[in-house]
Amino acid sequence: MQLFGNNDENLKLLKSRLSAQVVARGDELRLSGEVAEVAEAEQTFKSLLASIRRGEDVSITELKHAPINELASGDSHGHSASDRLPKRTRPKTGGQRRYVEAIHNHPITFGIGPAGTGKTYLAVAMAVMALKDKKVKRIILTRPALEAGEKLGFLPGDIQAKIDPYLRPLYDALYDMLEGERFDHLLENGTIEVAPLGFMRGRAQPLHSKVLTPFGWREIGSLEVGDSVIGSDGKPTQVLGVFPQGQKEVFRLTMTDGSSTLACAEHLWQVQTPKDKANHKTRILQTDEMIGNLKQNHQNRFEIPLTKPVEFPKQEVPLEPYALGLLLGDGCLTGSTTPTFATTDPELAEALTQHIPDIQLFKKTEVDYVSQRKGGGGRGGVITANPLTATLREVGLAGTRSSTKFIPKQYLWNSSEVRLAVLQGLLDTDGGPVTQEGRTCRIQYSTNSAQFRDDVMFLVRSLGGVAYVRIRKMEDKKPGLAKGREVPHRSDSYCLDIRLPEGIQPFRLKRKAELYDTHGAGCPMRFIESIESEGCEETLCIRVAAPNHLYITDDFIVTHNTLNDAFIILDEAQNTTSEQMKMFLTRMGFNSKVVVTGDGTQTDLPHHVKSGLRVAEKILKDIEGISFIRFSESDVVRHPLVASIVKAYDSQQES
Repeated sequence: MQLFGNNDENLKLLKSRLSAQVVARGDELRLSGEVAEVAEAEQTFKSLLASIRRGEDVSITELKHAPINELASGDSHGHSASDRLPKRTRPKTGGQRRYVEAIHNHPITFGIGPAGTGKTYLAVAMAVMALKDKKVKRIILTRPALEAGEKLGFLPGDIQAKIDPYLRPLYDALYDMLEGERFDHLLENGTIEVAPLGFMRGRAQPLHSKVLTPFGWREIGSLEVGDSVIGSDGKPTQVLGVFPQGQKEVFRLTMTDGSSTLACAEHLWQVQTPKDKANHKTRILQTDEMIGNLKQNHQNRFEIPLTKPVEFPKQEVPLEPYALGLLLGDGCLTGSTTPTFATTDPELAEALTQHIPDIQLFKKTEVDYVSQRKGGGGRGGVITANPLTATLREVGLAGTRSSTKFIPKQYLWNSSEVRLAVLQGLLDTDGGPVTQEGRTCRIQYSTNSAQFRDDVMFLVRSLGGVAYVRIRKMEDKKPGLAKGREVPHRSDSYCLDIRLPEGIQPFRLKRKAELYDTHGAGCPMRFIESIESEGCEETLCIRVAAPNHLYITDDFIVTHNTLNDAFIILDEAQNTTSEQMKMFLTRMGFNSKVVVTGDGTQTDLPHHVKSGLRVAEKILKDIEGISFIRFSESDVVRHPLVASIVKAYDSQQES
């Protein structure tokens, strides 16, 4: 009965379009004519019956306008993605069936054609099915709304109230497929996001936030397309897009090691919960999704990744880096006397002379060594300058004391090999492995200099480690001894607890290296400890070329700016600019699916602006993994007159 239609209208239409003779006898059809004509008619009726038995409707519009070979091909062979959709959302035309299969089989699908063809509705249905099947973790629906926030300032209400009318078709489709309370819950917890394209982009940081580049820290507001920043692999990655986001509320995210940065509520973070870690998984969350949910069973919940050792361009240095570390740790650099070195480990004194071949060390006491130019000095000889003194002056360290010393910039902004060598020299002298029962080894280091504290933390963090700092007040420290007399401390000291990733050896001194290796390398971890609002600021969003879309911001914090595990639908895409379309498509993350819908004949853009949809059709048509499905009047599922109207307008444009 569904095949024949009301008053046999479907059957009459098919008879007029098929070459074979069709005779109906009750519920039986008899076909006659040429062999090819009969085969075509038989396949057409079988395909239509198969669609009906799958719960799909037979559209009079499709029967009237679709090519016969398309009706005959149908989807009668095997199961398809269409079968899994609820009956009321299943495709009704051949074009719709091809569209659903394309969405199922391709990471990116473009659905292009006139209104009324079900492009948006079916995309939403596929998104809901993917969410229910746990193939994605969130649904993001977006439209380019040029007027939102620009021409609607006179309307009452907040920005959501202003833009809701432009997003209403998306809301309506979701309400059709989800219970009202269920939809509201998913919307509130961020599982479903409905936003204009310009606002979806806004995973942003304040303009003054620092971003790590191969040549130093730069404010994010100063970055331009083509600049290089450092990705989570420690290597340069190109900035592909810079998008101002206007005024936004920003939050300070503080980590367990004291590092912190600012980001907006929608900014993305790659995190792991203890359960995720056990299952070797990660998740992407927005800032506001973690607020009030940072602990579980009194333990920090969200761990963020640490960078791999950062590779800055290697540059020549005036003093071998390990030797510099030794001198900064146990050397006297005041300049009032020739540089000296104090250690109870002859191994370190020997290493110092090996790495500075122009000097020799003379043992003055059990622990004190004096440096002197090789072949210089001595009675009756010519006194020549100590080359070590000259080098210390060159790097600005001559005259520094324990409370004023620092690590010269050319050593900080250097290769990981140079930075590690400096750190090893420091830890071989003033640092040490700290062992605890049942735990891996951590490293402790102390300094009286605030600048030196920051420099050591820079070394540690840039190598993929973490450093926790605590202050020991001078009045709380046990006095030292000088010639049997107590000498009180004259400044506070900073105690650093350091953990470095496996594979990085922090010590060269044999006794320390053996102890560290015996108890196992540290396991550096960084958790989000607090998220606090810090008011509103001008913000900016960048897009980087790194495959995982991670880059490094303040204090070597790894942050994220793309969309993983998401089903993303861009509706009315004919109203995007080429730049917006590129931004949207390149925000796609791992395990995500993208559907773009639009009608190239209905653009609202200014005449001089090219539609991003049309540009995408032209330049992406041959890329594997991207499918373009074009709908025609035969796919219109509204009143039959709509298809005729669409066809008439199309014919007029072609002429």
